[in-house]
Parts: sequence; structure tokens; C-alpha cells
Amino acid sequence: MSEEPVGGPEEQRYSTERSSPEWERSCSPRPGVVIGADLLPSLSVLSLVALLGFPLGWIWARLAPPRESTMTREGELVPVLVESYHRFDGLAVFLLLSAACGVLVAAAVWQLRGRRGPVLLVATVLGSLLAAWLGMRLGTSFAAGMYPVPESLRPGELVEVAPRLDTPTGLLGQPLTVALTYGLIASWNGLDDLGRRRG
Repeated sequence: MSEEPVGGPEEQRYSTERSSPEWERSCSPRPGVVIGADLLPSLSVLSLVALLGFPLGWIWARLAPPRESTMTREGELVPVLVESYHRFDGLAVFLLLSAACGVLVAAAVWQLRGRRGPVLLVATVLGSLLAAWLGMRLGTSFAAGMYPVPESLRPGELVEVAPRLDTPTGLLGQPLTVALTYGLIASWNGLDDLGRRRG
């Protein structure tokens, strides 16, 4: 007497599906967030990204336009006509440089396949915030050295005043761009572990 498979066709198909590699992969536990192992490398990334504030400030100081101003009788420097718009121009240049830097940083950090995840993302965003802060402080210092104000200045005399960054809006460009770019790459990846196991 030959042995026949127990159960109907539906049960046999269910048994076959459960033994397939796709079923085992779907039933395997999803990888969780790794904090301890990623903490030290993330701190290193934070420090390296923050150092980008030096070249960011140096480049901005050479691209931002100075403001042509005149000395009043009260001894104050007042921008001439439309020269006050250069304040916005300097901020726009800094935000564009920060955004470009943020895209490059996010793409470079994504290449650290074995450390991908939210811990590295938070460290990169914080490092970008520090880089923007350093870039603003160092950029204004570099620009002040490039456009020194003469000590003996008479009323009505024209002088080029160094550009300034006196608004906290400049701090937002690089961190937001890093978070957006990294998030887009992660969503495009589509893997539960973001490809960490292949690193």
C-alpha cells in the first residue's frame, strides 16, 4: 500500500510555502536599532563633520559680497542705497554652500554600510549643526580680515564693509539637508537593516 500525502491540496501548498526561503526570510525577526556598537563611530563622524566648518567659513568669506558704506557725521557706517541687500546675499551664499555640503556629507556617511541607522544620522546632523556654527563664526572673522575698516575715516567717505552673518537662520541649511538627503537614500534603499549585514 503506497503512502499518500496527508491533507488536501491547500494544506500541501501551505506546507510548501512554509519551507521556502521567502517564508523564512519574512518570519525572521527584524533587526533593531544598534546603539552601543554605533556610539563610538558616530562620535567620530560627529567630530569630523564639525571640522567642515573651517573650509565652509573660508569659502564663504571669499564669495560673500562686501557692503559699500559711508561714514555719517555721527561716526556710524551706513550702507549706500541698495548695498543693504548684500546682507541677504551673504546669507543666501552661506545657505547654498551649507546645503551643498550637507548633500555631500549625507552621501559620504551613507557609504559607512556597517553603521547605517538612526544613531549615525543623529550624530551627522549634530556635527552639521556644529559645522554651520563654526562656519558662521570663522567666516565672519575671515571676512573682517579681508575688509579692514580704516582708522581715519571722514564723514561721507566710502568704504567696503565686511559681510556678516548675524541671523541664526544660517545654522539650519546643512543639518536639514543632511537629514533630508539621508532619509531619502534610506527610503530608497528599502531594506529592513539598510544593508548593514552586507557591510
